[in-house]
Amino acid sequence: MAPNIDPYNREITYLRVSVTDRCNLRCTYCMPVKDLQLLDHADILRYEEILNLIEIAADLGMRKIRLTGGEPLIRRGFIHFVGSVCRIPKVEDVSITTNGVFLKEMAAPLFEAGLRRVNVSLDTLNPLKYEKITGRACFNSVWEGLQRAEAVGFRPIKVNVVTIKGLNDDELYQFADLSIRKPYHIRFIEYMPIGRGSSWESQKYMASDEIKSMLERFGPLNEVPRSTHDGPVERYRFKSAKGEVGFIGALSHHFCPSCNRLRLTPDGKLRPCLFSDDEVDIKSPLRTGRSREGLKEIFLQAIARKPRRHHAGNLEGPAAMRAMSMIGG
Repeated sequence: MAPNIDPYNREITYLRVSVTDRCNLRCTYCMPVKDLQLLDHADILRYEEILNLIEIAADLGMRKIRLTGGEPLIRRGFIHFVGSVCRIPKVEDVSITTNGVFLKEMAAPLFEAGLRRVNVSLDTLNPLKYEKITGRACFNSVWEGLQRAEAVGFRPIKVNVVTIKGLNDDELYQFADLSIRKPYHIRFIEYMPIGRGSSWESQKYMASDEIKSMLERFGPLNEVPRSTHDGPVERYRFKSAKGEVGFIGALSHHFCPSCNRLRLTPDGKLRPCLFSDDEVDIKSPLRTGRSREGLKEIFLQAIARKPRRHHAGNLEGPAAMRAMSMIGG
C-alpha cells in the first residue's frame, strides 16, 4: 500500500499550506474581530521550513499544493517563495487563494515566478456590500486584480463566493452572468460554521442544491467533466459561457469519501480535517532537528488520523474552534 493512503483507502495527494494568519480584510465569517488572537511572528513557519515540509509531502505523493492565508500576498517575500514551490520536481499543481486586493500589482510577478492558477475570494459584485462584508473599501482593487490576472494569462481564474442568505443571495444571477461573459470559474461555497466568535447563523445558511436550483432558473446547466486535480466541486457551464459555475457543499453533500487533503497551518500543525480541531504538531520536531524520515513519519501520523467523515452538519454551532484565517482558507 502506498504511504499516502489513509485508513479509509483515500489517497492523500493535496496539501493546503497557510503561510500567514494575517489579513488586510476583516470578513466576519473568516476573521472575526472578537476573540481573535494573532500568532507571534516567531511561531509562524519560515519559508525555508515550509519548503522543506512541502518537499517531504511531495515525496509522499502529494502532488497538488495550494498556498493560502490569512492573505498570502501580504507576507513579505511571497513571490520568491512561490517560485521555489513551483520548482519542486514532484509537485504538479501549485495555486493560491487570495482576496485579490494586491493582485493587480502582483499578478505579473507571480506568473513570471511560475504560478498559473489563482482563486480569488469575492462574495459580492456590489462595492458598498463589499465594504460591509470585508470592513474595507477595496472592491475596485479586487476587480482590477481579476482583470490583470486574466490579461497576464492565469487559467483558470476561480472566484470563490461564500453564499449567505440575506446578504448576497440576491446576486446569484449576476455571478452566473459573469461566468458567461468572462472565463472565470465561479465557485459557490456553503457558509460554514468555523471558528470561535464567528458570526455564523444557521438561518443564513444556503445548501448548494438550493443555490443550484436558483441558478437553473437563469438557464440550463450542463455538467462539466471532472479533471485530475479537481477537489469536491460539482462543475457546470451555461450554454455559450466562457467560464463555468461550481458548487461546493461541504455541509449538505459530504465529500468525505473522496477527501484527498491535509492542511498545514501557519504555526506548523498538520490538520487532517477542516471541521475538527485534531492537529499534529510538526513544527516542534522540525525545529529540534528531527530527521527527514522522522518528519515523514509525522505526515503519516496525520494521514492515519483522518476521520471517516466530519460531523459539521448539525448547524448548531462551530464545527472547529480555530478561525478560518488560522487554518487556511
